[in-house]
Formats: sequence, C-alpha cells, structure tokens
Amino acid sequence: MGLACHSREPGHAGCPYFLTMNTIEPMSVFFERSWISFPHDPLLATWIEHALPLARQAVSAPENAEWLRCGGTWFVGVNALPNTPDGAVPGGPKLAGLATDFVEKVLHMGHLNLDRAQISVCYPGYPRKSEGESDAAFRFRRDKDAAHLDGLLPEGPDRRRHLREYHGYVLGIPLVSSDAAAAPFVVWEGSHEIMRDAFAAMFEGIPAEDWGDLDVTTGYQAARKKVFETCRRVEFATKPGEAYLLHRLAIHGVGPWEETAQAGPDGRMIAYFRPENARKEEWLSAP
Repeated sequence: MGLACHSREPGHAGCPYFLTMNTIEPMSVFFERSWISFPHDPLLATWIEHALPLARQAVSAPENAEWLRCGGTWFVGVNALPNTPDGAVPGGPKLAGLATDFVEKVLHMGHLNLDRAQISVCYPGYPRKSEGESDAAFRFRRDKDAAHLDGLLPEGPDRRRHLREYHGYVLGIPLVSSDAAAAPFVVWEGSHEIMRDAFAAMFEGIPAEDWGDLDVTTGYQAARKKVFETCRRVEFATKPGEAYLLHRLAIHGVGPWEETAQAGPDGRMIAYFRPENARKEEWLSAP
C-alpha cells in the first residue's frame, strides 16, 4: 500500500480523489506535477527505526523549546535531527532506498550533502495564532495553508522576501502514522514552472551571486496568486517507510488539523531534508 493523497481544485473546493502507489512512477510525473511519492521501503523503514527516538528527544529537549509555535500546535524543528551529511544518525545507517536512488540516478543530485533534517511536528488544533503574529498572517496560515516557497526568507520589519537558500530538492520522510486530516502536507501541482518563469523574469540580467540582494516580494506574491488560481491543490497522508520528493520551486504548505484527524501521541511528525546546491544558478536553471 502506497501513499494516499487527495486533491481539491484551486482553493479548497472540489471532490477529492485518491491515489495508491505500489510502484515508482516515471520521471515525467515528477516534472509534471512538482512531486513524486515512493511506496514502503525496507531500507527507509530501518533508517526511521534509528531516527525516530532522536526526533522524539529533539522535540522534548528544553533547548528546542523555542521551536514550538502556533500556540503550541507546531514544532518547527529546523535542523533538529543530529544526522551526518549522508543522513546517518548515531548508531544508524546512512539514508538510502528508493527516494535517494531517484535523487541520485534520475535527478543527478546525489552529490549534494544532506543538511541536518527538520523535524516538523503538528498537534491537534493546528494552526492557532502565534504570539506576535499578525491577523493577516494567521488568516493566510489558516486559509491558505501558509503556502510558500522554501528558501525565500522574510527580512526586516516589513518582512520583505529575499532568496537566501538554494535548495536542490525537498525530501519528506514521515516518521509516524497520521491521516490526511492531521495537518497534511499540501502541494500545488505544476506550481514549480509558474515560479520558475516568475523568477527567471525577476532575475534576468542579474548574476546568480547577486540574486539574494533583490527584494522579490511583489513578483513572488503575484506568482503565488497565479498558482492558487490555476494549480490543483493536493494534500496527502503517508506512513513510516514511505516518502515523497518535492520540486525545489514548488509552492507547498500545511493544511489545518481537522477534528476527525487520526494520529498518535507524536502528532504528525515528518523529517525534511533540503540540501543546498553550491551552484546557485542551478536553483533556477536545473530541470
């Protein structure tokens, strides 16, 4: 049994559909819809056996209390997993299996060193308003899944967006079981090409080493609005041993925790790897 997902047309309307995967889909699927999923993988399941206890330690560690946001309903956990550049945690194997094979043999990005994984955990009630969060920001989180593009960081009092992180891809690895009503991962299919076109226009004639100096807020928000209007919104649930790979330019977010959600005491816990590419220009030019 593979990943189960369902989609809604632009916005939150429309009838859901479900997809079950038992085999790896072709490369074209990834580039058409901005993501690809992988069925249960024994190698990944073994990795999770070693990573999960450390993820739980990270969540409960006093020094990580600052990562608890949204009224205690979201543990952000950036770089909270103590893994090495090959993904191994103390006492465990390196990260391997179907997903990493796809990264290495299809995307040719196996040379990228893995960052320390984010441990993202959502709990019942997500999202609640964070202290200091504006009403507008909270409404966007609640109603639009806090949809965003990784690597664009808000800076200054006006939180203007600048490109600061040049990821190669985003790899999501569920560490515990939860269903699609428990703050599901959300992605807008095909959004990576809309964002690519927008940033190609914004960065035209500007050397890649200077891209971070440009305030891209206005162009980014306009492109994201187009994504909302034209791309299919997909949310899905996964089980430990499965994984999904997201195109680095895709718009994605986290849906709300519904009252009907089924999850254990760990909540909805996912490890995310976002390795950076040293060649900044490939953030935009690579397939």
